[in-house]
Amino acid sequence: MAPRPNILFIVADDLGFADLGCYGGRAARFGPVSPVLDALAAGGLKFTQGYSNSPVCSPTRFALMTARYQYRLRGAAEEPINSRSRGSATLGLPPEHPTLPSLLRQAGYRTALIGKWHLGYPPHFGPLKSGYEEFFGPMSGGVDYFTHRAFTGAHDLFEGEQEQPAQGYLTDLLSQRAAGYVRRMAAGSRAGQPFFLSLHYTAPHWPWETRGDAALAEDVKANLFHLHGGSVETYRRMIHHMDEGIGQVVEALRAEGLLQDTLIVFTSDNGGERFSDNWPLVGGKMDLTEGGIRVPWIAHWPAAIAPGGITTQHCMTMDWSATLLALGGAAPHPDYPLDGVSLAPVLTRPDAPFARPLHWRMNHRGQRALRDGDWKYLRVDGHDYLFNLAQDERERANHASREPARLAALRAAWEAWNAAMPAIPADATVSLGYGAADMPQR
Repeated sequence: MAPRPNILFIVADDLGFADLGCYGGRAARFGPVSPVLDALAAGGLKFTQGYSNSPVCSPTRFALMTARYQYRLRGAAEEPINSRSRGSATLGLPPEHPTLPSLLRQAGYRTALIGKWHLGYPPHFGPLKSGYEEFFGPMSGGVDYFTHRAFTGAHDLFEGEQEQPAQGYLTDLLSQRAAGYVRRMAAGSRAGQPFFLSLHYTAPHWPWETRGDAALAEDVKANLFHLHGGSVETYRRMIHHMDEGIGQVVEALRAEGLLQDTLIVFTSDNGGERFSDNWPLVGGKMDLTEGGIRVPWIAHWPAAIAPGGITTQHCMTMDWSATLLALGGAAPHPDYPLDGVSLAPVLTRPDAPFARPLHWRMNHRGQRALRDGDWKYLRVDGHDYLFNLAQDERERANHASREPARLAALRAAWEAWNAAMPAIPADATVSLGYGAADMPQR
C-alpha cells in the first residue's frame, strides 16, 4: 500500500443508486449527467454492493463521523434531526466522542469540512467541536441554494461557528471553497503533512433549484420541500452542477501535483428521493428496501488503486470511515471500539471480497434489515420478508414461506445484534415532510 494519502471524502445528498452514468444512469437532454464522477470511477474502483448506514441523512452522518453504528448515540435516533432542534443540548454529535476527523487530526492530518454538517447546532455541537479545524457550510439538513436559509427561515451558512452571509449558488460556493482549500494545503502536503477534506454537498437535495433558478427562492421559502415543483431534468442538472464542481477540485489536485497521492471517495448519504433513479432497486429515502440504502461508492487513488476495477464487496458508510482511519495511520480510541471494518485490502484486491453482514433498523414503519451474503431479511410494517439479492435485487420474490429455517436464522441474528444496541428512545421523532396526500407512494 502507498504512503498515507491526502483524503477527499465527497458525500452527495439524496443521490439515487442509478443517477450517475457509471451506475447505469441515462443522459439528460443536455448530455451526460456525471462525466467527472464517471471518469473517477473508470480510473479507480466502483462498488456495486455498497450501502449507507441509514436511508435518511443525519443518522448516516453519525456513522460516518464515528465509524460506529449510529444507534449508539441519542441524536441519531432522530429520523432525521430537523431544524426545529436548534438549541438542543442532546440532539447532536457529542464533542467528547472521537471522530474520523479528530482521530486523523491527532495522527497529523489537517482537517476541514466544507458543506453540510447536520449533526446538531452550536453552542452545544458543531464541526469545530468534533475534530475539524475549518468549516464552511450549513448546519441543518436542507437550505435554499440561493438565500441559504433553512426550513425555519433562519439563515444557515457558517464560517466556523459564525454565520457567514454569502452571494451565490450553494453548490458552486462549496466547490470553489474546496478547490481553494486544496491549493492552500498543497505546500504542506508536499512537505509531508496530508489533509482530510470532507466535501459534503447539499445537492441534489430539495429545493429543486439549478444554477439559473434564483427566482425560485421566493417561491419556495415557505416550504423548502418544494412539493409543487421540480422535474427529472432539473434534478439531473443539479447533479451536473455538483459534478462540475468536483471537476474543479480534481483539477486543483492535478495542478498542485497531488492527484496521484490523494484518495478520493464518493458516495451518497442515503438512497434517492422523488426524482431520482434507483433502477433496478425498489424504494428510496426512508426505506430499508435496497433503493433506500444501496448507494454509489467510488474510490480513486492512482498511487494504490488500479483503474477500471469493480467489486462486489459488501460495505456501509462506517466501513469507509474505518478504512480512512487505517490508511491514515490513526488508531481508534480504546473506549470507543469501531463497528466499521477496514476495506483497505479490497482497494488493491477488488476480486477478493470478504464476508460482511450489515444491519439496519428504523423507527419509521418499524423497519429492520440484515444483509448476509446473498440473502436479506427485511421487516416493514410488521411483515417479514426474505430475499435472495443475487437473484432478485428488486426484492419482489419473497422466500419467507419457502425457507422458514433461513428466515428464522436471519431474524435471530438480527435480534442478537439489536440486543447489543440501545433501544430506540420513546421521544425519538420521525420527520417525513410529505406523504400520500402530497404524491402517490412509490
